[in-house]
Amino acid sequence: MFACFPALDKSRYLCRASRYLLIGALLPILLSPPGALAAEKISSLLVIGDSLAAGYGLPATETFTTRLEAALTRSGAQVRVINAGVSGDTSAGGRARIAWSLAAKPDAVLIELGANDGMRGLEPAATKANLDGILSQIKRAGAEVLLTGMLAPPNLGREYGAEFAAIFPALARRHGVLFYPFFLEGVAANPELNQADRIHPNAAGVDIIVERLLPKVKELLQRVQNKRERGG
Repeated sequence: MFACFPALDKSRYLCRASRYLLIGALLPILLSPPGALAAEKISSLLVIGDSLAAGYGLPATETFTTRLEAALTRSGAQVRVINAGVSGDTSAGGRARIAWSLAAKPDAVLIELGANDGMRGLEPAATKANLDGILSQIKRAGAEVLLTGMLAPPNLGREYGAEFAAIFPALARRHGVLFYPFFLEGVAANPELNQADRIHPNAAGVDIIVERLLPKVKELLQRVQNKRERGG
């Protein structure tokens, strides 16, 4: 490992100097507490969802997951965001593929599902059962979770809307996971922040979603770091 050059004068000093240089480079690592070493590891964040996560109608540089990773990186976080969004997906579709999605062994998972369930007027009890199954599988895999809520379209009636909206906070409490009440907060129903279909956010809308969600996502990643420092 250490190169010495006998043919050169004062070679023993060169050899000794190379040792000192290497030891000096290693000391900060060797003396770092376990928590500091854990903090240097890049975390992986899986985003499982529908077209809102997939980035429907947007170039790759403007999708939610791309913008979220960029915002986290700017804030100093070392994280890789994995886009597991599938356009048109319901909670049943998410449940059917969650085991495959978890094969990537993410440190954390952000769940963005339910919009298509609400738009189709699916039975809230079925949506709740599907999301419950997804949360259970993620918890068994040992990943930290952030569940985002969704609202049903107003044309489905107040009773349906209230029952649907109640699914998400109830599940967050049951599983003890982080919760963000409404994924489209500040963006839904605003023509300036949505594409022509008035359903999917445009680039400006995505930026607002990311900005509002960022504190919760950073809290999620802090939970990952805390677990590492505890040796979990």
